[in-house]
Amino acid sequence: MPASKAKKNRILTGIQPSGDMQLGNYLGAVKNWAKNQDIQTNFIPVVDLHTITVKQDPQELKKQTFSLVAMLFACGIDPEKSTVFIQSHIQAHTVLAWILSCTTPIGWLERMIQYKEKSHNQERVSAGLLTYPILMAADILIYDADEVPVGEDQKQHVELTRDIAERFNNLYGETFVLPKAIMPEVGAKLMGLDNPLIKMSKSHAHVRGHAIRMLDDSKEIERSIKRAVTDSYNEIRFSNDKERAGVNNLLGIYQVITGKTVKEVEDDFKDARGYGDLKSRVAGVVISEVEPVQKRYYDLLNDPAELRRLIQKGDNSAKQYAEPKLADVLKKIGLDRDGN
Repeated sequence: MPASKAKKNRILTGIQPSGDMQLGNYLGAVKNWAKNQDIQTNFIPVVDLHTITVKQDPQELKKQTFSLVAMLFACGIDPEKSTVFIQSHIQAHTVLAWILSCTTPIGWLERMIQYKEKSHNQERVSAGLLTYPILMAADILIYDADEVPVGEDQKQHVELTRDIAERFNNLYGETFVLPKAIMPEVGAKLMGLDNPLIKMSKSHAHVRGHAIRMLDDSKEIERSIKRAVTDSYNEIRFSNDKERAGVNNLLGIYQVITGKTVKEVEDDFKDARGYGDLKSRVAGVVISEVEPVQKRYYDLLNDPAELRRLIQKGDNSAKQYAEPKLADVLKKIGLDRDGN
């Protein structure tokens, strides 16, 4: 009798359609999603509902949402292996979020660090800003996700999701999987080119010289890397010294893209003539990495019918998981749709 296949871990990773995707997002997260999609089950919602906790321009939000979906596919996410979908297209998310909000103590939400930071000194705070961790919990729980890759700032929200799931299970019987927060690989954490002590992120991408955007042309990439902060040591090697964080970051970018070991990377630069050579070679590998992604992105964006087809495919796949799960929840709380 053939051995049964091991169950693949189900991973859920939401990504907001705000700002342009930059190299840190790609190398730190999206590239790994693509690399691992044969060994795990990926659910990747574009969480457009989360963006409207602050006012958005409707046309820009729509444009950013479809652009992000195209970029995910361009970065190697395979629609035959991973489920990419738009959160607002799956109404089960918001229905489950309402149900969970009725079992979640408000004190749990008020202790969220991000809520405290974002609401500080604001006269008016939307209810959505307070309750969006419940929607995040619904995003995760409705697919029975085993793991949720998050940064340190989102870890508390996954812990809250576990509390919400456990409370519901205690009230109504075993219903939800308790997800685990997993931290991204440290080696793929890219820092700002202008300040290598802070993480390269979309929230700082508007600062000139901070990040490399995935749609930057080759000249802009070269300019950004040439302006990158280094130091006065003129020594090209990895180091944990904060003063050498800039060089360490450039070597880290080179390492993640090439897949080489620390020793192999340092050996590659033994013949380099200073930081000018370092920056030139790093720019070269970055350009080689992003140019094929850009081509696939523009090809897909210029074929809106195909992009809509892929979005519909992902939406349909997500509904196959979300709708039966919601039906189970409704039955357990006495809101059976069939009346039985």
